[in-house]
Amino acid sequence: MEAKNRVKLLVSVLAIIIAFAVFIKPLASTVKQGLDLQGGTHVVLQAQPTEEAKVDDDAINRSIQIIERRVNELGLTEPVIQRQGKDKIIVELPGVKEPEKAIAMLGKTAMLEFKDMDGNTGLTGKELQDSKASADQSGNPVVTLKFNDEGAKKFADMTARNVGRQIAILLDGQVLTAPRVNEAITGGNAQITGSKDAKEAEHLAILLRSGSLPVKLEVVENRTVGPTLGQDAKDASVKAFAIGLAGVFLFMLLYYRLSGLVADIVLLLYTLLLLAVMKGLNATLTLPGIAGIILSIGMAVDANVLIFERFKEEAKAGKTLRAAVSSGFSRAFTTILDSNVTTLMAAVVLFYLGTGPIKGFAVTLALGVLISMFTAVTVTKFILGALIGSRLVTNPAWYGVRGLNHKKEKEEAAR
Repeated sequence: MEAKNRVKLLVSVLAIIIAFAVFIKPLASTVKQGLDLQGGTHVVLQAQPTEEAKVDDDAINRSIQIIERRVNELGLTEPVIQRQGKDKIIVELPGVKEPEKAIAMLGKTAMLEFKDMDGNTGLTGKELQDSKASADQSGNPVVTLKFNDEGAKKFADMTARNVGRQIAILLDGQVLTAPRVNEAITGGNAQITGSKDAKEAEHLAILLRSGSLPVKLEVVENRTVGPTLGQDAKDASVKAFAIGLAGVFLFMLLYYRLSGLVADIVLLLYTLLLLAVMKGLNATLTLPGIAGIILSIGMAVDANVLIFERFKEEAKAGKTLRAAVSSGFSRAFTTILDSNVTTLMAAVVLFYLGTGPIKGFAVTLALGVLISMFTAVTVTKFILGALIGSRLVTNPAWYGVRGLNHKKEKEEAAR
């Protein structure tokens, strides 16, 4: 039994240490980072009424949905899009490489119109079903359009009436192209030429796919957070994290000795699991998120402290170390569960009522609490039980239980 526990102890401790050494850097470097860590652009858009629509709650909410679709199709990392007041929309774009183009795309109304030479509008972007960037037979960038059934019928009628004449395709009132119609075009497909390159064609296709904004949006604030500022914030937060973690490690080791050493090793696993879960969920790490991680580490240590104090009480009551560990974990579990559930409830409230960075804090706090509870009541118990069962150290003082004669442990070990 002792040999089996020693193998369990050695394998589990080595597995955690090696996994931490191998995976911590790749995970930390690949977790998505927010605007405050990697830099980016902060934009405030103000809605302006038009002849067709006024600025109201419905117009702002629809504008936010359209902007979200546009930004998501650009492939940006976890943008923050939220309403401010009655007529403003805040957009934060972390890590954007071409902020001018991205900003220009956000506020475009993207009103697509097909007009004949007499100025009559045959159909608009409302009948558009899809748009994609591609290339024609000569390799020039084009945007292909596909209309719905109603749009296909309107387009066929319009081209039939204008054979031999030009039809202008306008975006936001500006003529993109004005091809001559040679014959009626059926099937509900068309092409827009004139894009300078493939990237411009792709941006145009995104605008048309996402739909027309119900109101005009003007940029009233444009603030750029440079990579240098983001790196400074990141360095400061990493330093604070390292100092806090080192302080926790030292306290647990000095006060609880071998029990504290076990807790420190399990904290390495906790940190690794938290980063892995964040990467798996595609979550974004922000400065408030790092604060949430540090707070959840405190919760993890708090759970270990509760367990070890119960363990000490049971040992002082006359139980063997093995029995004290089992009883200590059982008695501490209810208290740990209650404290973690209340923290989770607070995190849920912050997530649903908060915005932007507050949500980031809530997510990391909730994940940290769940993972810390798992590691504290399972992994810590497993390793500590294996250590005591290995009989490598039988003196209770080495487990933080001071002032006891370990005669009972010697007698049990001799059996």
